[in-house]
Amino acid sequence: MKRSIFFYILIILAGFNAQAMGSELIGAGATFPYPFYSKLFDTYHKEKGVKINYQAIGSGGGIRQLTKKTVDFGGTDAFMKEKDMENASSPILHIPTCLGAVVVTYNIPGNLSLRLTPDIIADIFLGKITKWNNKRINSINPQLKLPDMNIVVVHRSDGSGTTFIFTDYLSKVSSEWKEKAGTGKSLNWPAGLGAKGNSGVAGLVKQIPGSIGYVELIYAMSNNMPYADIKNRSGVFVKPSIESVSLAAEVAMPDDTRVTITDTGATDGYPISGFTWLIIYKEQNYKGRSKEKAETLLNMLWWVLHEGQQLAEPLHYAPLPKRVAEKGEAILRSATYNNKKIL
Repeated sequence: MKRSIFFYILIILAGFNAQAMGSELIGAGATFPYPFYSKLFDTYHKEKGVKINYQAIGSGGGIRQLTKKTVDFGGTDAFMKEKDMENASSPILHIPTCLGAVVVTYNIPGNLSLRLTPDIIADIFLGKITKWNNKRINSINPQLKLPDMNIVVVHRSDGSGTTFIFTDYLSKVSSEWKEKAGTGKSLNWPAGLGAKGNSGVAGLVKQIPGSIGYVELIYAMSNNMPYADIKNRSGVFVKPSIESVSLAAEVAMPDDTRVTITDTGATDGYPISGFTWLIIYKEQNYKGRSKEKAETLLNMLWWVLHEGQQLAEPLHYAPLPKRVAEKGEAILRSATYNNKKIL
């Protein structure tokens, strides 16, 4: 029986639709690397024709969206805990993408260049140091004339990997912080005002004289905001930079790359540094996903580990060390479709 032209048109259209589905990816999560991801995904679209829609909703949101299987990949600056990994419907892979710095930014009249120590930072965010001319702050900044002004703490209100990195650092350097507040993507803050996203914290700090907060380096730089040099474990006051963040990453790296690098022991390493990851399901055949979609996702992530790394440094993120990128390669090669390797 001869088939109508209409039948063949439907077949062709179906092929186009399948191709289009395989050429569009949806992700959501961390705001910490968003400036990098925005450039990364735009460049990939122009080079490969694959559209990537990434919503910067915070690391907590990225993990939730992936576990609900409403996105192709999530973004997080806080690696998933063992309990969360066990509660997921199937194994989840963490692919590192770059390193960044969380900086302590502030709004003090006079555009002062400030130094801060771990104990002072912890006590400010605990609400114990409440004035900028506190004698402990003055003692390490004798060259500055600090004002008799109240300190207003600003923190993230949403589930945030930036918060995880910052509070992981505070928990390592302050036993009181660890006991009273702890480490997490979100927590009950001892003091301060909350704002959503890195951009929200940066905006609030910029608006409120006397305020202090924590944001990703590029958010402070793009808003022309000052940020403190911080004393590291070696006793060196370090300015956050690509070089000092890269030095902080000189630590033992597990095969799954789930590690924190805060409070680094590197002599010139910046102490509030962290990796950020894109997360995916190891088994890609779920919820009717096609093999083409899985291949599109894995090819994009492979490109991020390689060609995409050249986009990190111009945006003030540190590219992955070679040994970390190689671990990322091994992680991607473990991904499967119907239990068969994709790459």
